[in-house]
Amino acid sequence: MFHYVYVVESIKFGGLYVGYTTDLKRRLKEHNNGLNFSTKPYMPWKFVFCEVFRNEQDARRRECYLKTNQGSRFLKRMLKEYFYSKRSKN
Repeated sequence: MFHYVYVVESIKFGGLYVGYTTDLKRRLKEHNNGLNFSTKPYMPWKFVFCEVFRNEQDARRRECYLKTNQGSRFLKRMLKEYFYSKRSKN
């Protein structure tokens, strides 16, 4: 079984959400159907990034890191071109 750490972006507001799952398709549907309390007000969502792990503890540790201030900065540096291309379109 694979364990995924993913980043979704609110299409409406542009905010990011970091999460963990074993089923990416199901999880995105849950976010977009308003089944997650913390993401419901910011629907709809789209996938921006994901990492795959064999070990659940490794995936959970990575999720916790990406939710920190340092992890957030890391994500924005890693996805620099994605965020830059969005800004230049506006």
